[in-house]
Amino acid sequence: MSTNYKQLSNALRFLSIDMVNQANSGHPGMPLGMADIVTVLFKDFMHFNPDDPLWPNRDRFVLSNGHGSALLYSLLHLTGYDVHLDDLKNFRQFGSLTAGHPEFGALPGIETTTGPLGQGIANAVGMAFAQKIMAAKHGTELFDNYTYVTVGDGCLMEGISHEACEFAGHHKLNKLIVLFDDNGISIDGATKLTQSTDITARFKAYGFQVLEADGHNTDDIHAAIKKARASKNKPTLIRFKTTIGLGSPLHAGKSSAHGSPLGQEEREKVAKAFNWQEAPFDIPEDIHSAWLNTSDKSRDMYIEWLQKWQKLPASEQLSIQNAISYQVPDKAFEALDNLKETASQNQSSMATRKAIGACLEAIAPHMPELISGSADLTPSNNTQTQKMAVISADDASGQYVHYGIREHAMAAIMNGLQLYGGLRPCGGTFLSFLDYMKPAVRLSALMEIPVQYIFTHDSIGLGEDGPTHQPIEHLASLRAIPNLYTYRPADLTETIECLQIGLEDTFAPSAYILSRQNLPALRNTYTEENFCRTGAYILSEPETKADVVLIASGSEVHLCLEAQQKLKQSGIQAKVVSMPCVELFEEQDDDTQAQILSLDNPNRIFVEAASSFGLDRYVGDKGAIIAIDSFGSSAPAEDLYQHFGLTVENICETAQQIIENNKIKTHKY
Repeated sequence: MSTNYKQLSNALRFLSIDMVNQANSGHPGMPLGMADIVTVLFKDFMHFNPDDPLWPNRDRFVLSNGHGSALLYSLLHLTGYDVHLDDLKNFRQFGSLTAGHPEFGALPGIETTTGPLGQGIANAVGMAFAQKIMAAKHGTELFDNYTYVTVGDGCLMEGISHEACEFAGHHKLNKLIVLFDDNGISIDGATKLTQSTDITARFKAYGFQVLEADGHNTDDIHAAIKKARASKNKPTLIRFKTTIGLGSPLHAGKSSAHGSPLGQEEREKVAKAFNWQEAPFDIPEDIHSAWLNTSDKSRDMYIEWLQKWQKLPASEQLSIQNAISYQVPDKAFEALDNLKETASQNQSSMATRKAIGACLEAIAPHMPELISGSADLTPSNNTQTQKMAVISADDASGQYVHYGIREHAMAAIMNGLQLYGGLRPCGGTFLSFLDYMKPAVRLSALMEIPVQYIFTHDSIGLGEDGPTHQPIEHLASLRAIPNLYTYRPADLTETIECLQIGLEDTFAPSAYILSRQNLPALRNTYTEENFCRTGAYILSEPETKADVVLIASGSEVHLCLEAQQKLKQSGIQAKVVSMPCVELFEEQDDDTQAQILSLDNPNRIFVEAASSFGLDRYVGDKGAIIAIDSFGSSAPAEDLYQHFGLTVENICETAQQIIENNKIKTHKY
């Protein structure tokens, strides 16, 4: 191997040191330790094109140990991506594109947002899985790339790495190569403080090929990656023995190298150790030129790929391009609209978990890019249609994924499927298990990618399984996540409309909150208009001016309609508002919100079989909330609804009470 490798590695090292020093914040230890590995990878193996950073068949590079972001930014700058020296100098500053951890969409070449340890490797599993699916659907001539992911001890300690890597081994994702920075150090000190696992045995048990190499010997690194690429039916973990903070007399091999700037004095010592004589942020022209040339090896492959692409039928090109840009085929929306018209004619009761199944049944034939799945709850979530073939280790041409009991990995793998391009993932589990997958859900919202989450068994309505499975605070938790749209439809028609909106949105994920129990059909007239688009809408107006406004979502909407009729018998006029999506409602202008909720009327009641948290803003200080602010209980659903006051009778009594109270208050003033 040429000695030029060391010069290239040092360029990465010192740009990283200088970025962290300039910001007086960051993590220099990982870039110092992994620079040699990344240099060999990009110089000898990575296929990429900075002039077309979204080339569908590019190799993916994921920095799962995202605290080492300075290494990635230095790499992108040196290899010719649109990442400027000023970006590096503004590392970790307000408004900078070079955030403390890599953020998808901020700069070209960043494949996913990483930082929470373990998320990146699970995303990489999703990307490798996506490559296998796309190759099965469109051929290896178009989709034949590798996915490389760097990980540290922290990524492998996090439980999600077990879920995701077990999945990767089971599906024989041989084009997944994990580059393990095996430096034996975590923030608290040596990893032996907390870990005695045989990592090699662990990954072999998953079905991985496991290799070992000296992470500072370019010949060893090259040989290991070459062997990993030759694997036919196994993903590969390469254990690179490295030294964190390599070259630093004060910090090398110590936890102190992890998260603090080296400072100028220590930089000078590291520079002496590596024979680096350049000023901060200065890279010799010959070294920078050599880095820019690392993409030359991809030029012929890129041209050949374009030629193969151009030979595709125009319809297939358009289908793939639309899927990559998250565009749903018109025929899928037409199928949903047809289903909506049928729903208005067939007024049978249906659980909304079955309603989502009917929606998927309608759109799946028109969306070959749809990849559905469930965390071992397929019959309960209704996420598999009759015609969805299962994706297996030996045949990836289907549309359905059995994720196993791996909620967290499922969500992160779906993020990877979405990020790869050309696929639209959706996946289901019980709402009570949201907390197992919330970090990945949050990241999909942060990355602005339209992953579709299906959460069934949405309330105490699931009955006898009891409080461990009855979600209470989960709905409020989802609504608190920025850029996530949470839909809780009341029947089949609303489910269709909510899914239409979610599939149209290309910049945000969607969560569908669905009932276990059957719910009556509420709208018996077909309209082309999507009433759910404003987040809330007037479902039923009273005959005269409303005395009270009843607001609800999901399974409680029909209770409000029944209460409306009962109140009418007592001479009270009630207006019923269905609010399937709080987030969409919050985006409406003040006049629209005031008109829908009758904000000039103080008598407003919100009814929801979940936590009352956040609902007070819709009822004001003179209204009322009928909700659940304790854990549930094991009993038949109808008994639980009675116990918690989610009944027509209690809604009516509450309405009468607040009307009377507000009359008294008004009289006093």
